[in-house]
Amino acid sequence: MVTRMNEQTHPDSSCPIIRVLDLQKDFGYLQALSGISFDLNKGEFLTIFGPNGAGKTTLIKVLTGLTRPTSGSASIDGFDVLEGNAELRNQIGVISHTTCLYPDLTALENFLFYAKLYGLDDPEKRANESIREAGLQLRRHDPVRTYSRGMQQRMAIARATLHDPSVLFLDEPFTGLDLRATNALKNHLHNLHTGKRTIIMTTHDISCGLEMCDKVAIQHKGKFLLLESVDKIDRENFENFYTEILEK
Repeated sequence: MVTRMNEQTHPDSSCPIIRVLDLQKDFGYLQALSGISFDLNKGEFLTIFGPNGAGKTTLIKVLTGLTRPTSGSASIDGFDVLEGNAELRNQIGVISHTTCLYPDLTALENFLFYAKLYGLDDPEKRANESIREAGLQLRRHDPVRTYSRGMQQRMAIARATLHDPSVLFLDEPFTGLDLRATNALKNHLHNLHTGKRTIIMTTHDISCGLEMCDKVAIQHKGKFLLLESVDKIDRENFENFYTEILEK
């Protein structure tokens, strides 16, 4: 069964780690976000589906402090995302359309740079742990520009989780990956989905998106048309509903 947003109630929690209330973002006459509200509890994984131009990337940019909303509010672990708090930045990791890796540096050099940037204790140890987590031990001394798209994406996720953030944002991480790389990335994300880490991911891949998440949303024209627990979703009905939205 597919439940539309006007039938959906908020999660039953007195203290969600992510709280979004009536977010709106305008770009001139274009309304990229139109009154989005939702809560996420600690450890939950939300997958957001939606066509290009639905406002998914804008939502992530607002929640990660990269752009300010026109109105509304959002908080992560009690921190107002609009205030640009340094402690908040230590609580989040972001994987966007760019990897934020230095192509002429090796994997080890990249991780060492970011470990020092985050001010981590024993940066060399943490860099080596991240290389192992990404499965890149045999390529640790090779320039990142020689890596496949899948390897770079695994490394980008390891880079974003280097400082062990409590909240992770992934913006269409499966884009451009072949089947082997997709499966490797899914396994990596399964390992990251622990009770202590909350994840928000946008994707067009229905199979991967539903497999990974606890909650699922469909965003269209800046609004959530659906927000539901994944175990209440009938896949066939969901796919039909989503196809109808894409055809509008």
